[in-house]
Amino acid sequence: MTISVIIITKNEEHTISDCLASVSWADQIVVVDSGSTDKTVEICESFGACIEITKDWPGFGPQKNRALNLANCDWILSIDADEIISKELQQEIQKAVKVTEKNQAFCIPRMSSFCGKFIKHSGWWPDYVLRLFPNDKEQARFTDDIVHEKVIFNGAIKTLTNPIIHISYRDLEEVLIKMNRYSTDGAIMASTKGKKSSLTKAINHSLWAFVRTYIFKLGFLDGKMGFILAISNAHTTYYRYLKLMLLNKQ
Repeated sequence: MTISVIIITKNEEHTISDCLASVSWADQIVVVDSGSTDKTVEICESFGACIEITKDWPGFGPQKNRALNLANCDWILSIDADEIISKELQQEIQKAVKVTEKNQAFCIPRMSSFCGKFIKHSGWWPDYVLRLFPNDKEQARFTDDIVHEKVIFNGAIKTLTNPIIHISYRDLEEVLIKMNRYSTDGAIMASTKGKKSSLTKAINHSLWAFVRTYIFKLGFLDGKMGFILAISNAHTTYYRYLKLMLLNKQ
């Protein structure tokens, strides 16, 4: 069984080398880039990746479906540019596709870091994500969501043991950049679905995001970073609902 790795990129030169090195064993690496201005494309070329550069940005889901359409192997492994596949996970993946029928897919646990610390609570672990599935467009596709996309799979789903290593937020600067981006995308997606918001909703949902992350998801066990992460989630939620409120008025 052959494996295609699919990745979407834009200005990922700080993380893409480690990502690609961790999947260099794959039969095909597909990269769809949405106009990087740094060395991302050059680095991908050095790893022999099949690269397509797009002029537009339709959102995470549609962009990943573009990458999926370029894959030509039996199985698909979808990863992000800031994720790493360990040797142990590589072996587990290669073993799984050899003995698994095409009507099954796999969720993989993900261990994510926040400003240099791997988070073991706060709703971030084990964070199972469906990333390994047969290359059958009628059986497996990404949703068309512009953010928080997921794989829709028509079949049985199993789980693997070894985690994907996710270097999600390198520092607070990146936290603020992604907070703005995700809150905007989330507001746009909610608006297209006809959802409404208000200042009261923005405040209440942000407070609940903090309580859920820090208390109910045991974020306090992650120490200082758990508190900072809970605050970050609250801010992202607040601005998402606030931006949705302003979109409603427009």
